[in-house]
Amino acid sequence: MKILLFLAKGFETMEASVFIDVMGWARNDYHYNVDVVTCGFQKTVTSAFNVPVTVDVLLKDISVEEYDALAIPGGFEEFGFYEDAFSKELADIIRKFNDKKKMIATVCVGALALGHSGILTGKKATTYHLNNGQRQKQLTEYGVEIVNLPVVKTDNIITSYCPQTAPEVAFVLLENLIGTEKMNIVKTAMGFE
Repeated sequence: MKILLFLAKGFETMEASVFIDVMGWARNDYHYNVDVVTCGFQKTVTSAFNVPVTVDVLLKDISVEEYDALAIPGGFEEFGFYEDAFSKELADIIRKFNDKKKMIATVCVGALALGHSGILTGKKATTYHLNNGQRQKQLTEYGVEIVNLPVVKTDNIITSYCPQTAPEVAFVLLENLIGTEKMNIVKTAMGFE
């Protein structure tokens, strides 16, 4: 199985790294068939706090059929996150994953990219809940029913409300890809159980 990890300009490194680590433990220690492929608009994407990351593939070269899931970490507006997250190209990819009912997982404000794409209209989801719920209010503008819980799964879509939830999002995604029993083995090995 392959997870496409989209890294928008200004993404949060911690929110991206959990997908790499959790899936890495599953693959390396237990030989579960779960790979993570990073992608972005440029070969080098600069994260929030100015950490440059070299991605595996460019978004323009993606074939959705090659992937089983899409993961989108959140990021910071002041580092340009929404320029990439609200792009037509990413919205098209999100809709293609959703049309095929493939898993889509977001952390924090990554959910806003889903809202912008239109796939959350009329669905339950969450996003960053602090700062007087500003980002949750923004998500409601896309016709989303906000659920103020740490992690919300609706159909094939996982959303969460702050960076602290990132590991749980990765485990929920892993569970949906390889099953509860195998996910719990990895979660326990990593000290989360």
